[in-house]
Amino acid sequence: MIRRLLAMVPLLATLAAAPAPASQRWVLSWASAQQVPEPTNALPPEALRDATLRQVVRLSAGGRRVRVRLSNAFGTAPLNIDAAGIALAGRTPGSITGARPLRFGGGTEVTIPAGAEILSDPVALMVRPRTRLAVSIHFTAAPQQQTGHPGSRATSWLARGNLVGAGTLPGATKAEHWYQLSGVETEAGGAGATIVALGDSITDGHGATTDVDDRWPDRLAERLLRAGYGDIAVANAGIGGNRLLLDGLGPNALARFDRDVLAAAGVRSVILLEGINDLGTATRERPLSPTEHTVLVARIVGAYRQIVERAHERGLRILGGTLTPFVGSGYYHPDAATEADRQAINAWIRAPGHFDAVVDFDRVARDPAHPERLLPAYDSGDHLHPSPGGYAAMAAAVPLAALVR
Repeated sequence: MIRRLLAMVPLLATLAAAPAPASQRWVLSWASAQQVPEPTNALPPEALRDATLRQVVRLSAGGRRVRVRLSNAFGTAPLNIDAAGIALAGRTPGSITGARPLRFGGGTEVTIPAGAEILSDPVALMVRPRTRLAVSIHFTAAPQQQTGHPGSRATSWLARGNLVGAGTLPGATKAEHWYQLSGVETEAGGAGATIVALGDSITDGHGATTDVDDRWPDRLAERLLRAGYGDIAVANAGIGGNRLLLDGLGPNALARFDRDVLAAAGVRSVILLEGINDLGTATRERPLSPTEHTVLVARIVGAYRQIVERAHERGLRILGGTLTPFVGSGYYHPDAATEADRQAINAWIRAPGHFDAVVDFDRVARDPAHPERLLPAYDSGDHLHPSPGGYAAMAAAVPLAALVR
């Protein structure tokens, strides 16, 4: 008997290490990168005491089952949630149809430790790409330090009491932010995969239309769907004001890379568009010396190298996005030296041997007559962030073959 058991050990080890069947492949169909909401974007301290928060998201990939990731990544104490559910978003704002409870280890209540995220049990729900899904959460008490995503470009709804399964939320207040919700995963087919767009406010969608989903990652997901890749998800990991080298609005890109990229379900590829805030903030308060400009460019390139190396260690393909023009920005007021830095960085991104492929956002977004500036038709008005038309042009510039091979 002992000999038989010993003989089975290699077989058991092989089974334990075997990958999940293709039919069980999960992808990150929707995502929001988490941060501590700044005071102007945080909810009042008691707003989430005995309250239901309903948040509407648009999935990029479809699937036969769904699970939700709740976050307490920046909380300083455990967060108790006694009820949560998902449903299809209704036709009228804040309404839902077909509500289903979320369970966690079989129970409807969950406590998320400080600094952690937690995944719900799968829910049998067939969803198509571009489905609008509503996630409702009932909080028994306010979080000790909110975790969220200020730049939602989507309307959330807040009402008193446990109304997780209610079709409507009478008397609800609105907030254009997301809180404590970091992802929705779908169970895709055998070709399922996730593309993570890692970036700043230009990826997050500043200048996009509220509740329309016209950021460039949204438009990229639509391109993939039209090309027949409905199992490929696009997860938006942009944070407004984000930087490579220092914390700003949210942790720096290197600090959040593991949580926002490597931990994404089904991740296969990354599109990186970061650095414009590093350039802008460096000279916002004072000019830099020529030596300081040289050091800044070298440090930004060094951060790119680190991200590429970490992606390759996990077998991911990584595409480098060139930095778009921002001369004329009243917030950063870049000068000729800053523009020269941008050009040097873009030259490094375009050079062979650094990224697996290049997305030349600069080429499609710039004004041919004034290449240091955004094309007027693609300018949201602040000379820094593209318009919805600009975001559509950026999505069209992504080489699909480099993502889906």
